[in-house]
Amino acid sequence: MSAPVDSAAEVAAGAGGGAVRTVLGDLDPAEFGVCDAHDHLFLRSPRLPGEELDDPAAAERVLRDFAAAGGRAMVQWTPHGMGRGAFALPGLARATGVHLVAATGLHQDVHYDPQWLAERYEGLAELFTAELTTGLRAAPAGVRAGLIKVAGDYHGLGPHTRRVMAAAAEAHHATGAPIAVHHELGTAASDVLDLLCGQHGVPAHRVILGHLNRLPDLRLHRHLAGSGAYLALDGPSRAHHATDHHLFDTVAALVEAGHADRLLLGGDTTTRTARHSPGPTHLLTAVAPRLDREFGPDLARRLLVTNPAQALTVRWAAH
Repeated sequence: MSAPVDSAAEVAAGAGGGAVRTVLGDLDPAEFGVCDAHDHLFLRSPRLPGEELDDPAAAERVLRDFAAAGGRAMVQWTPHGMGRGAFALPGLARATGVHLVAATGLHQDVHYDPQWLAERYEGLAELFTAELTTGLRAAPAGVRAGLIKVAGDYHGLGPHTRRVMAAAAEAHHATGAPIAVHHELGTAASDVLDLLCGQHGVPAHRVILGHLNRLPDLRLHRHLAGSGAYLALDGPSRAHHATDHHLFDTVAALVEAGHADRLLLGGDTTTRTARHSPGPTHLLTAVAPRLDREFGPDLARRLLVTNPAQALTVRWAAH
């Protein structure tokens, strides 16, 4: 795929001004470029033993391959406490020329040691806000997050999830940061919007709903897109290969319903195995060319360039 480029006016007009907050600083959204809107260069969880993503050299190879395929930006959804490689991220961005957006936030409680988690519940909103405005913990000075990652539960929202999402909403109101949501097997997205938007007052366009293609309910997808939230269709890897079977039907249905401006694409590479088969470049070497063939180049540009820039661009509150 040749990297699509939108004019500064197109991107800035759609995003309402502001900047994308990368690990190297705030960026004009017109410079963001072709984006993998949900992926992982680093990740560690007790639920994935032996599959840790923890090698900076391997991460650099991934980014160089992605850049060679036309990629210009990658959003890492790995949150606080899951080995997000905060210290390595700025060096990788400089070495490869790929814009990197890092996350604060917390995942489901099963990904953490219970004692570690209990010690961090107090002051979560302050932690998230500090990582968005001052700097990530264990990172070089001034390396800040550009979004908040949280997670729902399977067909519902438990106490941990509600506590983390309340803190995420508070940090959003303090900074303007977007909130990216992991949905377990694509479920509970309506519950998430009710909580974040209905109860905590987060504007729907500041919410990115992940993994929805794992629950191929097109009526639900149209309803969620109609709310103004972004829908991240992610996971074209061996670990989530079933999502490939209906990705293009999902895209077609949402485009036909007038929601092309709500869609994002990402690889969601969470394991060493998935990194090699096929890895983040699959978006650009396989998915994007098929989008071109079936829908024309304008849609690929929107899903890979314009929409991620809009979703991540914030008029960041001064701190």
